[in-house]
Amino acid sequence: MKAKELKQKNEKELQRLLQEDREKLRQLKFDLSAGKVKNVREIRKTKKDIARIMTILNIKEKICQKDN
Repeated sequence: MKAKELKQKNEKELQRLLQEDREKLRQLKFDLSAGKVKNVREIRKTKKDIARIMTILNIKEKICQKDN
């Protein structure tokens, strides 16, 4: 998912997406160790998605703190 799309989502949706991506990454790592993963790039893509979501959440948190 692109950062532009993530910026439009609210904090609860971002938290949900973060949780889903972390679960997906966990499952991919288990599958990799079992030899079931065919596309290893999926792990890299999921890690980057997690980083994007966390960055957007941190930016939104700083904006909220600044407003108060």
